[in-house]
Amino acid sequence: MTLFSARHIRHLKALAARWRRRALFLLGGVAVGAVAVMLTLLADRAQLAFHQLLQQWRYASLIVTPAGFGLAVYLTLRFFPNSQGSGIPQAIAARELEGYDQRHALVSIRIAIGKILVTLLGLLCGASAGREGPTVQVGASIMFALGRLSPRRQPGLILAGAAAGVAAAFNTPLAGIVFGIEELSRAFELRTSGLVIGAVIAAGLTATALLGDYSYFGHNSDMLHTAAEWLAVPVCGVVGGLMGGIFSRILVLLAGGLPGRIGGWIKRQPVVFAVLCGVGVALCGMASGDTTFGTGYEQIKSVLADGTALPWSFAILKLAATILTSISGIPGGIFSPSLAIGGGIGINLGAIFTSVPVGVMILLGMVAYFAGVVQAPITAFVIVTEMTDNHAMMVPLMATALIASSASRLICPEGVYHALAKNFVRQAQPAARDRSEPPPGVS
Repeated sequence: MTLFSARHIRHLKALAARWRRRALFLLGGVAVGAVAVMLTLLADRAQLAFHQLLQQWRYASLIVTPAGFGLAVYLTLRFFPNSQGSGIPQAIAARELEGYDQRHALVSIRIAIGKILVTLLGLLCGASAGREGPTVQVGASIMFALGRLSPRRQPGLILAGAAAGVAAAFNTPLAGIVFGIEELSRAFELRTSGLVIGAVIAAGLTATALLGDYSYFGHNSDMLHTAAEWLAVPVCGVVGGLMGGIFSRILVLLAGGLPGRIGGWIKRQPVVFAVLCGVGVALCGMASGDTTFGTGYEQIKSVLADGTALPWSFAILKLAATILTSISGIPGGIFSPSLAIGGGIGINLGAIFTSVPVGVMILLGMVAYFAGVVQAPITAFVIVTEMTDNHAMMVPLMATALIASSASRLICPEGVYHALAKNFVRQAQPAARDRSEPPPGVS
């Protein structure tokens, strides 16, 4: 009887621990969803405020954008180190690292707060950046903070928080799961897969409850009809993939530090460099008729919904503004800008395929360029399919994503997120070794 009771008690304890872990993932998912909604609403207000400023004074960006970039980099370096850039490389690196302190340096509540505040500052001054990448790092940070209650599940919690961030930011639950498997973990983890899916569902339901059920770019029903129109698939795939590879290559090269005097000057004067990048972003914005400021979401959605014309130079100027924003060192994602750049590429290629609906060209361009940047083809076509609610284009989008990802590797051997994550891993490992070494004179 005593033996049975002891076994019974152990079983109850194990069952309680299992449900506690599940509750932890669900609670974290709800928190990530709520924060994602808050960041969405605040980001929209920040962009609106900047555009209202431009309506009052056409040349305001020449002052506000450089000054905002300089302030953003100063705040990042001084108060929120490791919050720069997209935030997705930090989440990937945090999963690869093993020590708590190493992970805490990349995903923490302090970093999450800084990520939100400085990302909003960037959008307030016209940065060509998105909020979705930051939401991934914020989600990973929230889950990691909850990981104190379940230390053994820290890598799984980071994965769940990052995937939930994608799902809540775009209202694309399937894309969140696929992104977690294909890009963040590069593997299917049987033990945590159910918990990750639960966190994604909780985040998605929270976002839907607060914002309502919606498609990110609205509903699009355009499709390819003839064999001749299908020629747009390989053309968009190659062009978009190569452009995405060029973008990734530039970011990876500059993240590692330029050699010589220029690279040394950038390291010594990061705030001044950010100001110069801000000047470039302002000039790109003015040259584009103010269309390259911000995420690019409104511009592409307007074309899809109303057929609003964009200047032919939109894609190249948006690409230049996004590169300058990304290398400046301010927090901000490349998700939305990449989709906008891809949409612009698709619009330009539409001049060749005049019989193909413009909506189709935009979708093919978005998938191609995004797949070229991240080299995650499954995520690329799933996320665009969910964002436009166009399942009739799934097969063409699959083919485009595969072609683009292969073309991108000709220029950049690895996707930008994983390539940048290696820098954070390398920075963390020497610090860990230094702390493990005994002080001088101690044997």
